[in-house]
Amino acid sequence: MSTPREGSGSFERRGPVRSPQGVAGGILLLALAALALWLTRDLDQGTLNAMGPAMLPRWLAIGVGLSGLALIAFAFIREGEPLERWSVRGPFFVIAGILAFAVTIRDFSFGPLALPGLGLVAAGPLAILIGGYATPEARLRDLVVLSLSLTPFCMVLFGDLLNLPIPIFPQALAGLFPADWSQKAILRATAAVMAVAAVIVFLLTRGRTSNRVDVADHSGGRI
Repeated sequence: MSTPREGSGSFERRGPVRSPQGVAGGILLLALAALALWLTRDLDQGTLNAMGPAMLPRWLAIGVGLSGLALIAFAFIREGEPLERWSVRGPFFVIAGILAFAVTIRDFSFGPLALPGLGLVAAGPLAILIGGYATPEARLRDLVVLSLSLTPFCMVLFGDLLNLPIPIFPQALAGLFPADWSQKAILRATAAVMAVAAVIVFLLTRGRTSNRVDVADHSGGRI
């Protein structure tokens, strides 16, 4: 007599939906795409030769929405996994990272609370560090290296190559460089410093490993 193996994906299916997880994921992607399109409704899209601030987020939202539709369609065709219990840790830290990015990249005020705009140079690493803790396997060292390497890439891509009107750094930072330097020169120098810092952190900490040992008995008990 055989019994279904745990994790084999077999479950009691009701109705035409074969993959409840696919339907749930597709609906979530559609909701995110709709929110992004609504938030960018007043921004100029521009053209491929002169991209506006809405070009990239709008087309990314369209791609995300199409992916959501594909997930929902395949949920009625292919067998998938049922809905499972989920933790609030992931959504909490992801949303917290997005909010931290939103209130620090530009000047933000809410009643008596006022925060100066720090630009992408600070908002980017902050969002990565906070959002990275959405997974329990997150390590501070890995998140620091990622933030110091991904942020300068985005700075050069959006601020230098695409010339998008995104705040890159606070104006006070310009006073640390020679007066005859242009904004793009300061941007490139700042990005280079962050990239070098990422390499230094990676080299200085690559020999450090976690001393934690998994002592859980995966058969159901615990040692």
